Amino acid sequence: MNGPSVAQRPVPILMYHSVARTPARAAYGLSVSPEAFDEQMRLLDGFGFTPVTAEQLAAAWRAGRPLPPKPVLITFDDGYEGVHRYALPVLLEHGFTATLFASTGWLRGAHETGGALDLMLSWDQVRELAAAGLEIGGHSHTHPQLDQLTDDRLWFEVQHCREVLAAELDRPPVSFAYPYGYSSRRVRGAVRTAGFGVSLAVGNTLAARRQGPYALERVTVRRTTGIADFERLVEGRGLGRHFAGDRALTKGYAVVRRSRRVVRKVIEARV
Repeated sequence: MNGPSVAQRPVPILMYHSVARTPARAAYGLSVSPEAFDEQMRLLDGFGFTPVTAEQLAAAWRAGRPLPPKPVLITFDDGYEGVHRYALPVLLEHGFTATLFASTGWLRGAHETGGALDLMLSWDQVRELAAAGLEIGGHSHTHPQLDQLTDDRLWFEVQHCREVLAAELDRPPVSFAYPYGYSSRRVRGAVRTAGFGVSLAVGNTLAARRQGPYALERVTVRRTTGIADFERLVEGRGLGRHFAGDRALTKGYAVVRRSRRVVRKVIEARV
């Protein structure tokens, strides 16, 4: 029996956060060193992977168009300054594109709300990333757990993020990533209604067309991800074993979040 066509095969979507030598403690675990990032990109290049953006992947899957033989998505959440300082030169060296999901209220300058975990990009740096060919997507305005918000607050976080990005970059964003990876049917509906065409979760498995355009899964790259582990991640080998602890925690916390949401709805109804 033949395997799935190239257009139907799962695609690794790599989730990065900070790229830094000395990240703040709060950002440390989800950071990678510049040297590790360079080594990882060299592996992708040597293995013949072709980076695409979230927008390009979604458009190809919607239209049934072919993807490169070995597509990969390189994504960065939040908007840390090291993406410009350290990651961009490496990406340009290899001719790679990537997608940055920006929390608009965390970026330095206009619209800043505070609350960021480390040094963030400025808007000028975000524009330079876009000019270099990176896709800039949304990641909410203040990085809350979207599934815990009221309807009004949820709409503000998603829509205001999109409005700010459109105003600053002269182009409305197409893609979105859920903060912490948390979503629900209500959250996905808000993201779709706001005008985003594709959104990414976490899941720590390869992305597949069957997941739908508003729940594409990513795999997490951490400070502790060695090059042998990284090779297994992009090849999709041993993901269940590698992320077993993450999945157990995610399932447990999902129960807690659902309970909190029920309690909040009861309180809101009484008010």
